Amino acid sequence: MSYKKDYEEKDESGSSEKLVIAQLPERTILATGIRVGTVVKTKYMENFISRTRPDGLHIIDLDKILSRIDIAGRFIARSDIKRTVVCSAREYGKKPVEMFCSLTGAIPMIGRFMPGTFTNPLFAGHIDPELAIVTDPLIDAQVVEEASNIGVPVIAICDTDNVTSNTDLVIPGNNRGRRALAAIFWLLARIVLIHSGALSPDQQLDHSIEDFETKIIEE
Repeated sequence: MSYKKDYEEKDESGSSEKLVIAQLPERTILATGIRVGTVVKTKYMENFISRTRPDGLHIIDLDKILSRIDIAGRFIARSDIKRTVVCSAREYGKKPVEMFCSLTGAIPMIGRFMPGTFTNPLFAGHIDPELAIVTDPLIDAQVVEEASNIGVPVIAICDTDNVTSNTDLVIPGNNRGRRALAAIFWLLARIVLIHSGALSPDQQLDHSIEDFETKIIEE
């Protein structure tokens, strides 16, 4: 994991002229490390991998990342956003999830997911979700399990080493990197707003990818 961290923001620079979406150059999105996977590849994720770097890190196909984000955005936009729960037990997922939810109206659930939140109506913090989104199906396994038990679809951001059992829609991408998670949730927020009619395809968000980043506090 530490080996990956050293390289997660050293992806190829890409083109400053080629736009991956309106007003977003390829170089800008690649600089976040969004497609840099791990040295481990599971059978569930191998179809999303375009190649392996000399340092052993698997590279996720950027086109497939963007395609899955678009599919997920369409699905989220058709769901009841006020019953859409977005979870992250990962520290670097905190700010991206909060920003996504503040822009879309979804429910943020940061940190430890209490058992019974979805499945126990007597629990004080019980939520009856229509859709669950997780930043990592391994770290957020309790969310995935409870959603599956009650028939709630799960959208999961999955790295190259993830197992995707009980996940209904995979968004492939670097789910450990601070900047990568910011980029994924920025893209997802944008596409949800577009498909819900709140934003036009050529319109910019009022917030940048940097606004979605969890800040590192120097001690």
